Amino acid sequence: MPVTPIDPLEGARYMLTGRVVTMDADFGVIESGRLCLDAGRIVAVQDAAAPLPAGFAGAPLIHTDGTIYPGLIELHNHLSYNILPIWQVPQRFANRDRWSNHEEKRARVSGPMQLLTQQPASGYVEAVVRYGECKCLVAGVTTSQGVTLSSAPGIIKRYRGIVRNVEATGDTKLPEAKALIADVAANKVEKFAKEIGRLKTKGRVLLMHLSEGVDDRARSHFLKLQLPGGAWAINDALVGIHATALTPADLKVMGQHGGAIVWSPLSNHLLYGGSADVAAAKAAGVPIGLGSDWSPSGSKNLLGELKVARLVSDSLGQLFTDRELVALATTNPARILKWHPELGSIESGKRADLLVLAGATGDPYANLIGATEAAISLVVINGVPRYGLAGLMREFGGQKEALTVGGTERSLFLAQPTADTVVGKLTLGEAITRLQLGLSQLPDPQPIPASKRGALSRAPGWMLVLDNDDLEAAARRPLQPEPGEAEMAALRAPARPLSEIVKPLPLDGLTAVDDAAHVASFATQGNLPEFIRTGLPRFYGPAM
Repeated sequence: MPVTPIDPLEGARYMLTGRVVTMDADFGVIESGRLCLDAGRIVAVQDAAAPLPAGFAGAPLIHTDGTIYPGLIELHNHLSYNILPIWQVPQRFANRDRWSNHEEKRARVSGPMQLLTQQPASGYVEAVVRYGECKCLVAGVTTSQGVTLSSAPGIIKRYRGIVRNVEATGDTKLPEAKALIADVAANKVEKFAKEIGRLKTKGRVLLMHLSEGVDDRARSHFLKLQLPGGAWAINDALVGIHATALTPADLKVMGQHGGAIVWSPLSNHLLYGGSADVAAAKAAGVPIGLGSDWSPSGSKNLLGELKVARLVSDSLGQLFTDRELVALATTNPARILKWHPELGSIESGKRADLLVLAGATGDPYANLIGATEAAISLVVINGVPRYGLAGLMREFGGQKEALTVGGTERSLFLAQPTADTVVGKLTLGEAITRLQLGLSQLPDPQPIPASKRGALSRAPGWMLVLDNDDLEAAARRPLQPEPGEAEMAALRAPARPLSEIVKPLPLDGLTAVDDAAHVASFATQGNLPEFIRTGLPRFYGPAM
């Protein structure tokens, strides 16, 4: 039985004008451009003075007075954790096993999320999902890794929402990615090779945490991908998330076999004091996409991660041009996912996923990298205007939710005929109220009364799968094998009860531009190099 598309190709016919940054093969920029949109697709990309295509003579014309880009595509994020403020990382870690069960991480990250979201029908799960989606929307992110839920052991679903989820599209033209948190065991490499071979045949990819860390143990997980005969279990279906321990020789192997990587420079620097060797990756022809990882040790959104990527690039002698950096969040990830016939650039026939920045002067690529959330005037997904300046959103009609970003009134349009019943009609405002309450009540958050949850109280008791949690939740991770002996030893090690170490926390701010504490926190993060500690706050202005 075919799956119902999450975003059916239907909807209004209308036109947008503004400067158009196509990100197509020629990297065309139309200074005074017009986009003709119909049924979720781009019908025409043209100069504003060109003749209209057939059927558009009476279509509404919306003047954005801004610069139009493809929507940002994120290849890695643990959205379930993005209600939490950034963690003051206590030390430099050699690999991810060293911090996964660290007591401070349990107190500030995994513990709060377990206490808040692991009780069915608590009223917090849907609030976490709504908040995470809106956090993407207000930063121009139209695609990310999504949220995974469970209602009983073995019953797993991936949330289908407004922001595209690379793991759940319901659309054969947007092949669904598979995700893997665990490392590949040496005795399972042949089975793994067959699996990525099947994915390649189906035109799908595997987004897999690969060699996360900076020591030999982290690198050993990459070396295990070599088969007994010397061949490698690597093809263009393999996308290595983080890949921080890979040497130039390793990256050359990745490039020779078609593998790609996801770069998360802020999170990697915060935890490990360094990130993937993107200079070697670029030299080896390895495709690179960006991921902000998660808010506890990363950027709030992909717009913020672009700034860190720019700072790292500059420290490497302008390794990437500004246009190449923008490609890391648009065309590159679309190609890595094999979605490029449908998304990643502004071209006739493609899906209308768009981001509009205020203003139409200056270098468009540098402008996007330097923009804060306050500069975003419109976000469109599948032709549907989902977020933007209140005045601009009024042009499209419909019931909207008001919010303020950067001191300016904005509007959200969250209505969705195919909405997942997990979240239903929950507003961002109500999600914020619930999350602020629950986080303030830690370590004993009280369930939201059923009377305040309406129809959602009758829905199945879905819980979040905390896919980047410590070993206490290992059994509930999708695709996670049984822990090995070393991991079991760590699991058996004495640990203080969460009730003793978890304290109340604030809700992480929706945007960086309105969260001075978040921006200021970079100055005290000991693992960050000076060029990030001092350079990143400058993007947000002296007032921050």
